[in-house]
Amino acid sequence: MTEIEKQEIKELRLKGNGYRAIASMLGLSRNSVRSYCKRNNLDGDSRVVQLNIDEMKSQSLICLYCSKDLKQNNLGRQRKFCSDECRRKWWSENQNSRNQRETAIYKFTCQYCGEEFTSYGNKKRKFCSHNCYIKSRFWGEEDGV
Repeated sequence: MTEIEKQEIKELRLKGNGYRAIASMLGLSRNSVRSYCKRNNLDGDSRVVQLNIDEMKSQSLICLYCSKDLKQNNLGRQRKFCSDECRRKWWSENQNSRNQRETAIYKFTCQYCGEEFTSYGNKKRKFCSHNCYIKSRFWGEEDGV
């Protein structure tokens, strides 16, 4: 079974499709689909699968991105992701989920190009981009805007 087929099984299962329907759509055997679903916590009543997945994610039992089982440490905060790669992918796809405070958004004017920009959580920014910093630092004012 390829990764693409595994992803399609997961998507179809979360939409509420049964094992037979998924197997016929993908040209796989029903038992292959069923065993994949059991291994990845997608088994049971197809209408309840999404609720079970959401509940397991809220309890930090599975990864928020790939739904793999998580092993929690006894100390510290609970893990939400199985790896740094999953964490980065989830945050890049869910940038609106961040809890940003209005008091942590700062407005500045770039010292090199004069453009106004905002920064979240950093009071000491001087440049709008790394490119402006490099130009200011190494090229000097004669090449500036």
